Amino acid sequence: MEKIKKAKTKAEAVSAAKIISAYRDYLLSEGKQPASVFKFCKDQGFKEDEFYQYFGSFEALEKSIWKEYIDQTRSGMEADENYQSFSTREKILTFYFMLAETLKADRSFVLHQLKGWKNPSSTPKFLKGFKSSFEAWINSVLNEGKGSGEIANRPFLDQRYDMLFWIHLMFILQFWSHDESANFEKTDAAIEKSVNLAFDLIGKGVLDSAIDFGKFIYQNSKN
Repeated sequence: MEKIKKAKTKAEAVSAAKIISAYRDYLLSEGKQPASVFKFCKDQGFKEDEFYQYFGSFEALEKSIWKEYIDQTRSGMEADENYQSFSTREKILTFYFMLAETLKADRSFVLHQLKGWKNPSSTPKFLKGFKSSFEAWINSVLNEGKGSGEIANRPFLDQRYDMLFWIHLMFILQFWSHDESANFEKTDAAIEKSVNLAFDLIGKGVLDSAIDFGKFIYQNSKN
């Protein structure tokens, strides 16, 4: 019985969280990935197969960390009993503010990852899961907004709104990574102003009036 208990304790000690913590510490201390999974595990005092129980590679581990940023942000928002009564704009604003807070707690790691990202038009591998989770969330929120009338239904254009917000999120990430203001106050201002601009574009307003006027001019030009 004692041997079984000890084996169970040892198995529980090597968790995904422990591996992630050790990897994060190594990356920030050495400034680069470990030479191999074998060397990393040996140096950290656990077996290689224990690493592979959770992650297929260092890249998969990094994707897991970034995906958790989205999952943690969503969980925090949805735990608020008032969240479901928020407007679409309020939900998106809340998401960005809470994501910024989530990233702040792990800023050194995030900056290390982002500094190697040279081409903003492409999505680096470590952001793949992050992007998929974000798109799933933003599409559900945008669909709610279309249903409530907060977001304009525009054939073809409204199918690209998720891409618009992905680009917007990349802008926020880049802005935050260079923000040196106290408590990242400039990032908060950038979030609020850019979300308001986005809703000026996708909400019912000036753009719709311009489209309607353009249709009117086109139809009457045929007479």
